Amino acid sequence: MVLCTLVEKKGSGPREPGAKMLVTPDGKALGTIGGGGMERLLIKEALEALAEGRPRTLHFAMGIPPREGMIAIDSKCGGEVKVFMDIVKPEPRLIIMGSGWIAQATARYAKDCGFEVTVVDDAETARQEYFPGMTVVNGKYPESLKGVEIRPSDFVAVIHGETPFELAALRHAAKARPTYIGLLGSANKARKHKEQLKSEGLDEKALEAMHAPIGIDINAETPEEIGVSIVAEMIRVKRG
Repeated sequence: MVLCTLVEKKGSGPREPGAKMLVTPDGKALGTIGGGGMERLLIKEALEALAEGRPRTLHFAMGIPPREGMIAIDSKCGGEVKVFMDIVKPEPRLIIMGSGWIAQATARYAKDCGFEVTVVDDAETARQEYFPGMTVVNGKYPESLKGVEIRPSDFVAVIHGETPFELAALRHAAKARPTYIGLLGSANKARKHKEQLKSEGLDEKALEAMHAPIGIDINAETPEEIGVSIVAEMIRVKRG
Protein backbone atom coordinates (compact mmCIF):
# COMPACT_ATOMS: atom_id res chain seq x y z
CA MET A 1 0.00 0.00 0.00
CA VAL A 2 0.97 3.67 -0.06
CA LEU A 3 0.82 5.83 3.05
CA CYS A 4 0.21 9.50 2.17
CA THR A 5 1.10 11.92 4.97
CA LEU A 6 0.56 15.67 4.98
CA VAL A 7 3.98 16.83 6.20
CA GLU A 8 3.84 20.61 5.70
CA LYS A 9 1.20 23.33 5.38
CA LYS A 10 1.53 27.06 4.72
CA GLY A 11 -1.52 29.28 4.82
CA SER A 12 -4.92 27.61 4.68
CA GLY A 13 -5.49 23.96 3.86
CA PRO A 14 -8.14 21.29 4.38
CA ARG A 15 -6.17 19.30 6.99
CA GLU A 16 -3.33 19.82 9.45
CA PRO A 17 0.17 18.27 9.21
CA GLY A 18 0.10 14.66 10.29
CA ALA A 19 -3.15 13.85 8.46
CA LYS A 20 -2.85 10.50 6.70
CA MET A 21 -4.48 8.53 3.92
CA LEU A 22 -3.74 4.93 2.94
CA VAL A 23 -4.11 3.95 -0.74
CA THR A 24 -4.57 0.26 -1.56
CA PRO A 25 -3.29 -1.43 -4.75
CA ASP A 26 -6.80 -1.32 -6.24
CA GLY A 27 -7.05 2.46 -5.78
CA LYS A 28 -9.21 2.60 -2.68
CA ALA A 29 -8.48 5.25 -0.06
CA LEU A 30 -8.67 4.77 3.71
CA GLY A 31 -8.72 8.03 5.63
CA THR A 32 -8.50 11.46 4.04
CA ILE A 33 -6.08 14.33 3.57
CA GLY A 34 -8.71 16.76 2.37
CA GLY A 35 -10.74 15.27 -0.45
CA GLY A 36 -11.46 16.89 -3.80
CA GLY A 37 -9.11 17.16 -6.74
CA MET A 38 -5.98 16.91 -4.62
CA GLU A 39 -7.03 13.58 -3.20
CA ARG A 40 -7.99 12.17 -6.61
CA LEU A 41 -4.56 13.17 -7.93
CA LEU A 42 -2.88 11.69 -4.85
CA ILE A 43 -4.51 8.32 -5.51
CA LYS A 44 -3.28 8.36 -9.11
CA GLU A 45 0.24 9.32 -8.02
CA ALA A 46 0.19 6.73 -5.23
CA LEU A 47 -0.56 3.92 -7.68
CA GLU A 48 2.31 5.08 -9.88
CA ALA A 49 4.62 5.18 -6.85
CA LEU A 50 3.51 1.67 -5.88
CA ALA A 51 4.25 0.34 -9.38
CA GLU A 52 7.64 2.06 -9.34
CA GLY A 53 8.39 0.92 -5.79
CA ARG A 54 9.76 4.30 -4.71
CA PRO A 55 8.41 7.04 -2.40
CA ARG A 56 7.75 10.55 -3.64
CA THR A 57 6.75 14.00 -2.38
CA LEU A 58 4.12 16.26 -3.97
CA HIS A 59 3.77 20.02 -3.40
CA PHE A 60 0.28 21.44 -3.97
CA ALA A 61 -0.81 25.04 -4.57
CA MET A 62 -4.32 25.25 -3.12
CA GLY A 63 -5.83 28.16 -5.05
CA ILE A 64 -2.64 30.25 -5.12
CA PRO A 65 -0.29 30.87 -8.08
CA PRO A 66 1.94 27.77 -8.29
CA ARG A 67 5.70 28.16 -8.06
CA GLU A 68 8.11 25.88 -9.89
CA GLY A 69 7.58 22.25 -8.97
CA MET A 70 4.12 22.83 -7.48
CA ILE A 71 0.86 21.29 -8.66
CA ALA A 72 -2.05 23.70 -9.02
CA ILE A 73 -5.33 22.59 -7.40
CA ASP A 74 -8.66 24.31 -7.99
CA SER A 75 -9.39 25.27 -4.39
CA LYS A 76 -10.52 28.24 -2.31
CA CYS A 77 -8.15 27.40 0.56
CA GLY A 78 -5.43 29.84 -0.46
CA GLY A 79 -2.45 27.89 0.91
CA GLU A 80 0.05 25.21 0.02
CA VAL A 81 0.69 21.70 1.32
CA LYS A 82 3.33 19.01 0.92
CA VAL A 83 2.42 15.33 0.96
CA PHE A 84 4.93 12.51 1.38
CA MET A 85 3.98 9.14 -0.11
CA ASP A 86 5.73 6.11 1.38
CA ILE A 87 5.52 2.54 0.11
CA VAL A 88 4.33 0.09 2.77
CA LYS A 89 5.24 -3.49 1.90
CA PRO A 90 4.49 -6.64 3.90
CA GLU A 91 7.34 -8.93 4.87
CA PRO A 92 8.28 -11.07 1.85
CA ARG A 93 6.74 -14.53 1.76
CA LEU A 94 7.99 -17.44 -0.31
CA ILE A 95 5.80 -20.39 -1.25
CA ILE A 96 7.89 -23.33 -2.43
CA MET A 97 6.05 -26.00 -4.40
CA GLY A 98 8.15 -29.10 -3.82
CA SER A 99 10.27 -30.48 -0.98
CA GLY A 100 13.29 -32.26 -2.48
CA TRP A 101 16.97 -31.43 -2.13
CA ILE A 102 16.84 -28.21 -4.17
CA ALA A 103 13.67 -27.08 -2.39
CA GLN A 104 15.33 -27.71 0.99
CA ALA A 105 18.42 -25.69 0.08
CA THR A 106 16.31 -22.85 -1.36
CA ALA A 107 14.12 -22.78 1.74
CA ARG A 108 17.12 -22.57 4.10
CA TYR A 109 18.78 -19.70 2.25
CA ALA A 110 15.51 -17.84 1.72
CA LYS A 111 14.69 -18.04 5.44
CA ASP A 112 18.16 -16.72 6.29
CA CYS A 113 17.51 -13.80 3.90
CA GLY A 114 14.29 -12.80 5.66
CA PHE A 115 11.62 -14.65 3.70
CA GLU A 116 8.72 -16.25 5.52
CA VAL A 117 8.70 -19.69 3.90
CA THR A 118 5.82 -22.08 3.21
CA VAL A 119 6.50 -25.48 1.61
CA VAL A 120 3.76 -27.35 -0.26
CA ASP A 121 4.12 -31.00 -1.27
CA ASP A 122 2.60 -34.42 -0.63
CA ALA A 123 5.91 -36.29 -0.72
CA GLU A 124 7.71 -38.04 2.11
CA THR A 125 10.26 -35.22 2.15
CA ALA A 126 7.61 -32.65 3.10
CA ARG A 127 8.32 -32.98 6.81
CA GLN A 128 8.79 -30.32 9.44
CA GLU A 129 12.20 -31.66 10.43
CA TYR A 130 13.51 -30.80 6.96
CA PHE A 131 12.07 -27.28 7.11
CA PRO A 132 12.61 -25.97 10.67
CA GLY A 133 10.91 -22.67 11.45
CA MET A 134 8.82 -22.85 8.27
CA THR A 135 5.24 -23.79 7.43
CA VAL A 136 4.80 -27.19 5.77
CA VAL A 137 1.58 -28.05 3.94
CA ASN A 138 1.57 -31.81 3.38
CA GLY A 139 -1.93 -32.82 2.38
CA LYS A 140 -3.55 -34.47 -0.61
CA TYR A 141 -2.30 -32.61 -3.67
CA PRO A 142 -3.53 -30.58 -5.55
CA GLU A 143 -6.53 -30.25 -3.21
CA SER A 144 -4.17 -28.88 -0.54
CA LEU A 145 -3.57 -25.79 -2.70
CA LYS A 146 -7.03 -24.52 -1.75
CA GLY A 147 -5.64 -23.72 1.70
CA VAL A 148 -2.56 -21.93 0.34
CA GLU A 149 -3.22 -18.21 -0.02
CA ILE A 150 -0.94 -16.36 -2.44
CA ARG A 151 -0.79 -12.57 -2.13
CA PRO A 152 0.34 -10.16 -4.87
CA SER A 153 3.47 -9.43 -2.80
CA ASP A 154 4.44 -13.11 -2.51
CA PHE A 155 7.14 -15.12 -4.26
CA VAL A 156 6.38 -18.59 -5.65
CA ALA A 157 9.06 -21.13 -6.60
CA VAL A 158 7.89 -24.31 -8.34
CA ILE A 159 10.72 -26.75 -7.57
CA HIS A 160 9.37 -30.22 -8.18
CA GLY A 161 9.89 -31.94 -11.53
CA GLU A 162 6.60 -33.77 -12.23
CA THR A 163 4.45 -32.14 -14.91
CA PRO A 164 0.99 -32.59 -13.28
CA PHE A 165 2.31 -31.20 -9.98
CA GLU A 166 3.96 -28.25 -11.72
CA LEU A 167 0.91 -27.36 -13.82
CA ALA A 168 -1.36 -27.41 -10.77
CA ALA A 169 1.09 -25.16 -8.89
CA LEU A 170 1.40 -22.74 -11.81
CA ARG A 171 -2.38 -22.56 -12.24
CA HIS A 172 -2.78 -21.64 -8.59
CA ALA A 173 0.03 -19.08 -8.72
CA ALA A 174 -0.87 -17.44 -12.03
CA LYS A 175 -4.41 -16.71 -10.84
CA ALA A 176 -3.01 -14.81 -7.84
CA ARG A 177 -0.43 -12.87 -9.93
CA PRO A 178 2.30 -12.74 -7.26
CA THR A 179 5.45 -10.63 -7.48
CA TYR A 180 7.53 -13.60 -8.61
CA ILE A 181 6.88 -17.02 -10.14
CA GLY A 182 9.85 -19.28 -10.85
CA LEU A 183 9.90 -22.73 -12.46
CA LEU A 184 12.72 -25.25 -12.15
CA GLY A 185 13.59 -26.91 -15.44
CA SER A 186 14.54 -26.25 -19.03
CA ALA A 187 13.38 -23.41 -21.26
CA ASN A 188 11.64 -26.00 -23.45
CA LYS A 189 9.61 -27.30 -20.50
CA ALA A 190 8.68 -23.77 -19.53
CA ARG A 191 7.51 -23.03 -23.07
CA LYS A 192 5.30 -26.12 -23.15
CA HIS A 193 3.84 -25.36 -19.72
CA LYS A 194 3.04 -21.79 -20.79
CA GLU A 195 1.34 -23.00 -23.96
CA GLN A 196 -0.77 -25.45 -21.97
CA LEU A 197 -1.83 -22.86 -19.39
CA LYS A 198 -2.54 -20.18 -21.99
CA SER A 199 -4.81 -22.65 -23.80
CA GLU A 200 -6.73 -22.96 -20.52
CA GLY A 201 -7.26 -19.19 -20.44
CA LEU A 202 -4.83 -18.28 -17.66
CA ASP A 203 -3.38 -14.79 -17.45
CA GLU A 204 -0.88 -14.48 -20.31
CA LYS A 205 0.92 -11.54 -18.72
CA ALA A 206 1.53 -13.44 -15.48
CA LEU A 207 2.83 -16.47 -17.39
CA GLU A 208 5.18 -14.45 -19.59
CA ALA A 209 6.67 -12.82 -16.48
CA MET A 210 7.57 -16.24 -15.09
CA HIS A 211 11.26 -16.83 -14.38
CA ALA A 212 12.02 -20.06 -16.20
CA PRO A 213 14.54 -21.56 -15.95
CA ILE A 214 14.50 -20.36 -12.37
CA GLY A 215 17.53 -18.69 -10.81
CA ILE A 216 20.44 -16.54 -11.93
CA ASP A 217 22.73 -18.31 -14.41
CA ILE A 218 25.90 -19.06 -12.43
CA ASN A 219 26.47 -22.55 -13.91
CA ALA A 220 25.10 -24.03 -10.69
CA GLU A 221 25.13 -27.82 -10.41
CA THR A 222 24.59 -28.95 -6.80
CA PRO A 223 21.30 -28.45 -4.93
CA GLU A 224 23.01 -25.88 -2.71
CA GLU A 225 24.39 -23.93 -5.69
CA ILE A 226 21.02 -23.98 -7.41
CA GLY A 227 19.39 -22.81 -4.17
CA VAL A 228 21.82 -19.88 -4.03
CA SER A 229 21.00 -18.94 -7.63
CA ILE A 230 17.24 -19.04 -6.93
CA VAL A 231 17.41 -16.94 -3.78
CA ALA A 232 19.76 -14.47 -5.48
CA GLU A 233 17.21 -13.99 -8.28
CA MET A 234 14.41 -13.42 -5.79
CA ILE A 235 16.49 -10.84 -3.91
CA ARG A 236 17.14 -9.02 -7.18
CA VAL A 237 13.39 -8.91 -7.85
CA LYS A 238 12.59 -7.86 -4.28
CA ARG A 239 15.12 -5.01 -4.39
CA GLY A 240 13.89 -3.80 -7.75
